[in-house]
Amino acid sequence: MKRQTYQFPGLSVIYEDNHLIAINKPPGALVHGDETGDETLSDIVKQYIKVRYEKPGDVFLGVIHRLDRPVSGVVIFARTSKALIRMNKMLQEKAIQKTYLAIVSKRPEELSGKLTHYIYKDESKNIVKAYSSRKSGTKEAVLDYNLIAELDGKVLLIVNPHTGRPHQIRAQLSTIECPIIGDLNYGAEYPLPDKSIALHCREMSFIHPVKNEPIAIKADPPRKFPWNIFSIE
Repeated sequence: MKRQTYQFPGLSVIYEDNHLIAINKPPGALVHGDETGDETLSDIVKQYIKVRYEKPGDVFLGVIHRLDRPVSGVVIFARTSKALIRMNKMLQEKAIQKTYLAIVSKRPEELSGKLTHYIYKDESKNIVKAYSSRKSGTKEAVLDYNLIAELDGKVLLIVNPHTGRPHQIRAQLSTIECPIIGDLNYGAEYPLPDKSIALHCREMSFIHPVKNEPIAIKADPPRKFPWNIFSIE
């Protein structure tokens, strides 16, 4: 595995080969285009590939998954159609393991546990509601969490989602009265200065779609409040 941190107009590349490229997404970056019309991470990565490898014409780049705009961490793109098709299949088959870090403002009643909720997304408001029982129009959302540190009234959790529902970590933690710091839409008491939330995709691990070997891609969290409260290795 070729691993590096290569800077290009604010871009942090943490993994790169002929088939995949992974970025440590900063909070606030938009992965894929939306109604704002803002420049996207995929646009920047395409330009990086074009310049770094002196590619003429259009650059192929497949968006495999997304992180919400205020969230940071691992984002993986496909550099070939073969890799895109195979990675999409792995996502559907839940063969890609994701690990998140979340800083919440309250200790969960249980220091570790499994949460199962049924999520409904209000498309008009771009917000979801997590219910304890199945309702019409909802989809099951499952995650595991473990408390790993607590300091100054802030609690650091490791979260492993087993489903890929919109806003599921944010909504599920809020439902157990442990909102993510900065996440005003889901019950946080105050915003963070850069409008980020304390949720970070720490690692994604899977079998490489072409090389057929295990791969784990890890991204360090931001070096600012509230992440700088904890020593994260």
